[in-house]
Amino acid sequence: MKHVWREINFLMRQRASVWAIALLAGLAALSVGLGLQEVARQKAAMSEVIALQKKDTAAIKVFATDAGDAAYYRFHPTWDPPSALAFAALGQRDIAPSTLRIRALALEGQIYENEAQNPELALPGRFDFAFVLIYLAPLVLVVLFYDLWSGEREAGRLSSLQAVPKAWVRIWLPRVAARFGLVSSVLVVVFWGGALISGAGIGDTIAFTALILALLGFWTLIATWVAKGAGSSPTNAAVLATIWFVITLIAPAGSNLVINAATPIPDGAAIMRENREAVHDAWDIDRDATLQRFYKLYPEYATSPPMQRPFEWKWYYAFQHLGDQQVEPLSTAYRAGIVEREARAGLVALALPPIAIQRALYRIAGTDMSAQWDYQDRIRAYHTQLRTYYYPFLFSAKPFTSADFDAAPAYAPR
Repeated sequence: MKHVWREINFLMRQRASVWAIALLAGLAALSVGLGLQEVARQKAAMSEVIALQKKDTAAIKVFATDAGDAAYYRFHPTWDPPSALAFAALGQRDIAPSTLRIRALALEGQIYENEAQNPELALPGRFDFAFVLIYLAPLVLVVLFYDLWSGEREAGRLSSLQAVPKAWVRIWLPRVAARFGLVSSVLVVVFWGGALISGAGIGDTIAFTALILALLGFWTLIATWVAKGAGSSPTNAAVLATIWFVITLIAPAGSNLVINAATPIPDGAAIMRENREAVHDAWDIDRDATLQRFYKLYPEYATSPPMQRPFEWKWYYAFQHLGDQQVEPLSTAYRAGIVEREARAGLVALALPPIAIQRALYRIAGTDMSAQWDYQDRIRAYHTQLRTYYYPFLFSAKPFTSADFDAAPAYAPR
């Protein structure tokens, strides 16, 4: 251990190394601070939506005295609370809405009109801890390692150092360990500080830390392998920078282009548009035909009395649901395409350890694509609860009271 401390003291006398480590520490601390701030902003937005919705609901209750009005005017908030480690790896929370108010109307249009932005425009992602770890920390390791052997060779000291008994144990391994240990310590300490503030569980925090060390270990092996070669210091730096560029930028971006081209998916905006058109067209379709199609899905309401007026709420909500049924194949294809893309990206990640580690970070933080699908699944399940709650009042002439307004299902977040 004394050899490692000796090398740390030597390293701290090198201005470039000190600046690189200090810069990494500053950027890591900044990323954690911004991540915690973003998570706090999302939580505040959710609380605000819930509070405002309570006021809105109270106002609607005054005039929505029947089930049709209540289901039409009343919005029901849904939200996806960030996990305790979301601050470190925002993942899909950067591009997907974490709060959505829905009504008991056609759901597909409500979901896809709330896609906040084009994911392809957000590929660089937010400046979070995962960004610092995946993209910036390897560059600091490049700065610390590129001249580990070549610098001694160019200074004329390499032969003497190689002649020292057990040189690998007494000199080279301590130098490698010192550089790996300093970078690891900086990132782990900053990350654990954020984890303590956010109240993260010890198990997830340790798993996240293991991934940090795994990524830094991977780049340490690469840097040591290149630095030990016969190349000059500028050559080593160029080689390491090229490897970083290919592994972290070119290969992932190129594979994404190939995967997207090989796995076409419907456009979310097109699903929303077709859903809206299906609902609008229903006004011109025979009402009895519409109700009969609905009764095939819900035979328990087939004995509902025939329509007596030009407009009745039961017909309206019947064709709202049929609008969702019409675009269900498109919606299913969209999701299947995304799942297929994710599966293929996972296979590519097996050949790119940093990308595989990045995906694992998002998984632990609960911010990957599967977490987003889980939120959508909960929205769909909740929407079904809302519809089936209102249907007895609409199709069976069940009286709708103020107590029934208050008894509508409430959303249960993760």
